Amino acid sequence: MALGMAFALLAGLVWGLVFVAPLLLPQYSAALLTCGRYLAFGLVALPLGWLDRARLREFAPADWLEALKLSAVGNFLYYLCLAAAIQRAGGPLPTMVIGTLPVVIAISSNLRDAQRDGRLPWLKLLPSLALIATGIACVNQVELQQLRLERDFDFGRYGSGLLLAVGAVVCWTWYPMRNADWLRAHADRNPRSWATAQGLMTLPLAVLGYGALWLWSAFGGDPGLSMPFGPTPQRYLLLMLAVGLLASWVGTLCWNEASQRLPTALVGQLIVFETLSALSYALLLRGVWPDALTLAGIGLLVAGVLWAVRIKPVPVPGLVSPAPP
Repeated sequence: MALGMAFALLAGLVWGLVFVAPLLLPQYSAALLTCGRYLAFGLVALPLGWLDRARLREFAPADWLEALKLSAVGNFLYYLCLAAAIQRAGGPLPTMVIGTLPVVIAISSNLRDAQRDGRLPWLKLLPSLALIATGIACVNQVELQQLRLERDFDFGRYGSGLLLAVGAVVCWTWYPMRNADWLRAHADRNPRSWATAQGLMTLPLAVLGYGALWLWSAFGGDPGLSMPFGPTPQRYLLLMLAVGLLASWVGTLCWNEASQRLPTALVGQLIVFETLSALSYALLLRGVWPDALTLAGIGLLVAGVLWAVRIKPVPVPGLVSPAPP
């Protein structure tokens, strides 16, 4: 349990970086950020895949297809929605919406995975969910007030950012549950190899996307793209490499390790570490110290997680675990 929580914490720390990249590269489109990040992830995975080739040969074609699905939804589509949401609505709103993931995943997993993991009793789970939800509301109330002071609202653009952030939540509600299904059904497989396999499957998606953007720019679709590396190529390449290595491969590896050790309903709540990290990085970038309401929200978030980890899953009588898919 303790080691699983440590892996989930490390995953949250590196995943928080993905919220910062669009703020550091505001002149880059969400599509170019997404393709750059996962092109870097795929290239990092190539030598790792070569070193781990013996384990990767154990994967069946169905496993590689599953890795492709997870990469397409949990990596590529998720970050495309998130980066676009941050650019359209600013950092606070997407952080707020993504911050609901612990609640959404815990409820979804508790409804879906009771046969496999046991059920976290709703009466014991509700206080934890309430603490997390209240903490998120406190933190983001401050952020939204700051946003209103700093910029004029474009309600159409802001609304589209909200919808894109909801789309990112849908992607990342599906991903950890589906990923946990595979890991639980293949407990003998190495989580590091599974993270590398997802990186390798992300590479062709990123190459196709990057090529499509280059063609689009070449034929006048968006002359402002400045292909291949945009207006500030050195910053873009360094950030994409850092995010591709840390937030993609290291984050996926740590999350896989946590998913093999913890019930899905619990590990879903530990995504709160990503919200805390993203908020901390945003405040550091802004150069401000959190106020009392923000600190109170952070305290509630941590209290909710600490409450949740003390809850033990209860087997559900009369339910027989289905065969792995």
